[in-house]
Amino acid sequence: MPETEIRPHIVALLCDADFTYRPDTKTWSHRDGRPFTKEEQATALQATRAELEELKAQHSRYMEYKRTKDEALDALQRFLAPFMEQLATKNLGNAVNLMNKDERAEFDRRFRFMTEPIRPFTPHTF
Repeated sequence: MPETEIRPHIVALLCDADFTYRPDTKTWSHRDGRPFTKEEQATALQATRAELEELKAQHSRYMEYKRTKDEALDALQRFLAPFMEQLATKNLGNAVNLMNKDERAEFDRRFRFMTEPIRPFTPHTF
């Protein structure tokens, strides 16, 4: 098998792995605590460099997503600041009334992103 071929099922398994060795089963675990089966452990150990790099890339994208989620409230406040400065009575409704169509769409996007629950790390999503 060429080193650059990525097998999605192996990357998915690695994305769900807690790489802490369990002496009781002599395997790693899934992130929910279930131990790997012997077959899953053997499969994970077959990962190629390309598959490990894909895991790293997916995890990096997820960490960037989490960082962006953590900063969402501050980003929304920075976005709203110029509108709030124009208002005598500072409230969200009044700020939204000042927005044009594109600004309202951007506000809606930022607000939705900020309020949706954080998604878990899953393979091939980030």
